[in-house]
Amino acid sequence: MDIVNLTIDNKPVVVKSGTTILEAASGVGMHIPTLCHMKLEDLNIENKPGGCRICVVEVEGRRNLAPACCTDVSEGMKINTHSMRVINARRTVMELILSDHPFDCLICAKSGNCDLQDMAHNLGIREIHYKGEQSTYREDTSPAIIREVDKCIMCRRCETMCNEVQTVGVLSAINRGFESVVSPAFEMNLDHSVCTYCGQCVAVCPTGALTEVDETGKVIRALSDPTKTVIVQTAPAVRAALGEEFGMEAGSLVTGKLVAALRRLGFDHVFDTDFAADLTIMEEGTELLNRLGKHLAGDKEVKLPILTSCCPAWVKFFEHQFPEMKDIPSTARSPQQMFGAIAKTYFADQLGIKREDMVVVSIMPCVAKKYECGRDEFKTNDNPDVDHALTTRELAALIKLSNIDFTALPNEDFDNPLGESTGAGVIFGTTGGVIEAAVRTAYEVHTKKELPKLDFEELRGMEGIREATIDFDGLPIKIGIAHGLGNARKLLEDIQAGKSEFHAIEIMSCPGGCIGGGGQPYHHGDAGILKKRQAALYTEDKNKTLRKSHENPHIIELYEKFLGEPMSEKAHHLLHTEYFDRT
Repeated sequence: MDIVNLTIDNKPVVVKSGTTILEAASGVGMHIPTLCHMKLEDLNIENKPGGCRICVVEVEGRRNLAPACCTDVSEGMKINTHSMRVINARRTVMELILSDHPFDCLICAKSGNCDLQDMAHNLGIREIHYKGEQSTYREDTSPAIIREVDKCIMCRRCETMCNEVQTVGVLSAINRGFESVVSPAFEMNLDHSVCTYCGQCVAVCPTGALTEVDETGKVIRALSDPTKTVIVQTAPAVRAALGEEFGMEAGSLVTGKLVAALRRLGFDHVFDTDFAADLTIMEEGTELLNRLGKHLAGDKEVKLPILTSCCPAWVKFFEHQFPEMKDIPSTARSPQQMFGAIAKTYFADQLGIKREDMVVVSIMPCVAKKYECGRDEFKTNDNPDVDHALTTRELAALIKLSNIDFTALPNEDFDNPLGESTGAGVIFGTTGGVIEAAVRTAYEVHTKKELPKLDFEELRGMEGIREATIDFDGLPIKIGIAHGLGNARKLLEDIQAGKSEFHAIEIMSCPGGCIGGGGQPYHHGDAGILKKRQAALYTEDKNKTLRKSHENPHIIELYEKFLGEPMSEKAHHLLHTEYFDRT
């Protein structure tokens, strides 16, 4: 390894060759501001276009200032990161950016959580000396994401996530000069494109140019309507991240406080999506065993590997990009949609109300769940199974709006019968969790024996693609795991080419799985936050009395009283779906 000796702000620094000035400074605790740079080291994600020029530094012997994020160090380099020349350049650049930026900060969705706003404050910008024409674009509202392109600063973080990480290819720089902007091709609407609504562009956008569609107002109106019974479900990943919005350490488990907050907001019943995750395992696990049985019996027509179907962004991805493979994924609905279907049939019957008088609200770490709610196949007589989906961030804002002291809330339990869940349901929120939950049940159903262990460490981790072989008492089951759509693409291309030997593959669209969803509190490039959220879910799993989906007593009761058995005709009607060619 080549070593480079340099000086930063009169301090000697030693780094390996190929290190950027920004990395070298950061490694020794020196801060260089930047807007366009983004790096999640553990997930192998980096964006360093050098476009914003906020990170410029002075290099002795160099005539012009150097962008620190994309300039490699060299032997003997002497760098000044905060000379008056550097500070003046940064302030000038910031004023130029702001001169072509809307001044509606008071009503902007990112106000208070905007990198541009923070940077302007840190640089002491109090007036803008450059006046001129401002570029204007139309607003683009899709089922899940709003694009306000007037607020785009061309940092191109979203482009990196969309093209390099997710390989969806919707966003790129178009036009030139003053008219340049990041947009879909031909400036088409997102809902006319192959966008999956994964929300990773929203998660990294430093301004309000990309935000989720805010459904808080609709939920408030529903809670204010005395003619409606409003019930709420909350996804597993939410409990491991919501606390961050209230100053708590990343990875703080706030399950009990979350339940208490939802009750104080006025929801009539507070349930856990983990219940529906257990239900998903019953259906998806049975489907896996059925396909395996046919495969072992020599059926050449059986479709393997089976692919998980919990993630709506992943579903939309293969509908657009791999439509010829739409019969390979499990037909099981996502837990969100299974919950809605059961709530508006089984539970509505228990309450003695019509489905039209029930409003089902989801609290999700995901932006794509908003789109999923509106899919036509999840409606009965135009009444959706799930009416509204709020992101973790939207819920936090609603709690603050309601003047609830979240950190002082007592711990409360979910309501029943749709609130009881197992540890298997909890780990749905992290990459590897769905398939681990499925293995716990499928093993015992197939072998009729108790698992020798419950923790499958070989299925855990943060590598983009992982694989493991699980011994089902003499039957080796080969499992693949991918998180991030770019990694999913690699596994799908192997299936296309006939190279895949997997029996089952879990796919989640977001880095880290739902813990890194597009609707979670912003992690600002800190992959350590994702690891802490992941650890929190495994902790809750370990602390559960029941840790296998098929042991959930309310799931057993649901089948006995209502569904019959997994994959029954009624279960297929309510809990399964179909996929479409969206090319």
